[in-house]
Amino acid sequence: MEQVLDVVRKHGILRPRDLDRYHLPRQYLHRLHQRGELVRLGRGLYALPDHDLTEHHDLAEASKRVPGGVVCLLSALRFHDLTTQLPRQVWLAIEQKAWRPEGLDVPVRLVFMSGEAFEAGIETHEIEGVAVHVYSAAKTVADCFKFRNKIGLDVAIEALRDYRRVYRQGLDALWHFAQMDRVDQVMRPYLDMVA
Repeated sequence: MEQVLDVVRKHGILRPRDLDRYHLPRQYLHRLHQRGELVRLGRGLYALPDHDLTEHHDLAEASKRVPGGVVCLLSALRFHDLTTQLPRQVWLAIEQKAWRPEGLDVPVRLVFMSGEAFEAGIETHEIEGVAVHVYSAAKTVADCFKFRNKIGLDVAIEALRDYRRVYRQGLDALWHFAQMDRVDQVMRPYLDMVA
């Protein structure tokens, strides 16, 4: 059981299937939980009792639940401090043909992407010991214009304005992702407006 606690210390948040890699029985998680040495964060998620919850805890939990997902749109804007919006759900991008998770404890809003639009601009950040995939700030702003009908044009314009304020030298990256998402012509008038 001490080995299980070491694995939990290493991973921060642990799923029972994470123990398979170490050839440790999953039942130890339940026993450690009953003894008070582990807390259950949600169905199938365990952590140490002194585990510090950060403001991005929901991103770490969603990443554990949907391992192939990438934090996008409103959640990525919030992560990069490019919006005043407080999303009630974790926005995750998954591949078009990927398995669609069901019955999640964390409220998740899925966005489907494919090819280069899904794979480009992914950054990996460690949150509470969990490797969380988040789109870069430039990719997120371009995606906001691509999905403006889902999140609202006003949110996309606010994100563009905040991006220009924070990343003064980042216009090349922004323009690259705008062309990749095929929204460069849509963004051009707003880019001129916020310049």
